Amino acid sequence: MVQHMEQGKQEEADPSAKRSVEREQAGVPEAGVPETGGLNSGRRKFLVNTGYALGGLMVSGTLAALVGCNKEAEPAPAEGEKPKQPTAQNYNQALMYFTQDQFRIVESATERIFPEDENGPGAKTLGVAFFIDHQLAGEWGFNGRDYMSPPFFKGEKVQGYQGRLKRREIFDIGLRELENYSLSKHEKKFADLSGEEQDEILKAFETNEVNLSTISESNFFNMLRSSTLEGVYSDPLYGGNRNMDGWRMRGYPGNQMSYLSTIEKGFTKIEPSSLQDHMATH
Repeated sequence: MVQHMEQGKQEEADPSAKRSVEREQAGVPEAGVPETGGLNSGRRKFLVNTGYALGGLMVSGTLAALVGCNKEAEPAPAEGEKPKQPTAQNYNQALMYFTQDQFRIVESATERIFPEDENGPGAKTLGVAFFIDHQLAGEWGFNGRDYMSPPFFKGEKVQGYQGRLKRREIFDIGLRELENYSLSKHEKKFADLSGEEQDEILKAFETNEVNLSTISESNFFNMLRSSTLEGVYSDPLYGGNRNMDGWRMRGYPGNQMSYLSTIEKGFTKIEPSSLQDHMATH
């Protein structure tokens, strides 16, 4: 007690002594006094003491990230070896309409409609499910260019779909019924079925064997199939045909500005070109 009183009197008499004590408690070294552990050691001590002073608000994970304790240094590339380049992210590959469960069903179903084989990638690798998702989120999903007002008459089969439901509503119902039929038939979700079982479910929808009272299952299947092919062969701008590999499988040149250099040469294999290639900045 006496010691504390004497220390307090000394601090009042010499304000610099009080500041020295505060700096010492905070882990900040005196000016001109070298740290035994270097700058990082003083910084760690300061951050730890500050964390205690804030009542533990600075959690250990955040603290470790700040001071660099948990970060493992990447090994330097060997002599003559090029440093690894970060993988480019495609930020167009995100959901705009589907739920995660719906997306899994569509990705599985389109892969069965257009599977990967020795000729090239399938619908999943080409990003077809993202193409369909983006289309349903836009004008196509809302039937923005179709006449959707009454009176309504039953259409002929050659006319395609004639009804009140929008395409996004047909997909919502169709995917739900596809999942329900899979659960009743195999007690598994559609995405968890084997390829043969998925083919069996899709065939039942194509031939109207399910006998739905909500929508025409064959109409839903045909819409799903046509959307799959559109996603495989459309310009990558729309989310499918990733890396133009769908075009490469067909030998399709894509969006060429001109054929003057090859028109007199007969058949010529041309590397495909997308709409992005015509940007002025390229």
